[in-house]
Order: sequence, then C-alpha cells, then structure tokens
Amino acid sequence: MSDPVPALSGRRVLLVEDEYLIALDMEHSLQQAGAEVAGPVPDAQQALALIETVPVDAAILDVNLRGESVYSVADQLNAHGIPYLFATGEVQIADRSDYRSRPKLEKPILVDELVRAVGRLMQN
Repeated sequence: MSDPVPALSGRRVLLVEDEYLIALDMEHSLQQAGAEVAGPVPDAQQALALIETVPVDAAILDVNLRGESVYSVADQLNAHGIPYLFATGEVQIADRSDYRSRPKLEKPILVDELVRAVGRLMQN
C-alpha cells in the first residue's frame, strides 16, 4: 500500500508571520502536506518583494506584524489574483468587506485545520 499524496503537493504557499515559533510550526505543517513554503517572512516589505519575484499559489497572512498591518500585502495578492487567508490572533479584521470576506483562522491553529483551509483556497 502506498502513502497518500500530500494535500498540497506541488503548491507554493507564501507565509507571512512575525512570531518565529509559530512561523516554524506552520512552515513544517505545510511542508508535511507537500507544499513548498515561500518565506516565512516577518513583515510586509519582505512579503511584497516575494510576491513580485516568486510565483505563489496561495498565502497565509498574520494581520498584525509587530504593529504593522498586513493589508498592503493582501491588496497586492488581490491585484495578482492570488488567494489568501488570515491566520491571526486579532479579533477583528479591517472593516473593508473584501478583507472580512476572506477566510480567517484564529490562533492557535491546528495542523489539519491549516492544511484544509489552504487546500480550499486553491480549489476556488
């Protein structure tokens, strides 16, 4: 009997997370599901640079990056047609409906929950 194909095999996911241990845990979970991880990066500037230089299939964005919001990254992802979700401890997402309509995972995030959510992003 062969091992099942990982859920995110062959997909590249941008990970924007400023908390080092959380970023490592999420990166490991995505890699175990077969994804290639772009990043993780801890700030919007590095994320914006990656979007312009590395093709990505989806993104996971922490909303608050040490006091800086990630919304400029979300806007750039929208401009490129790249699906994303928010993975955050923030209670509220900005009032713009295009942000509030995005999938949101609240920390702490379970591995299966993360992999399923990213997989759903790329099905639409």
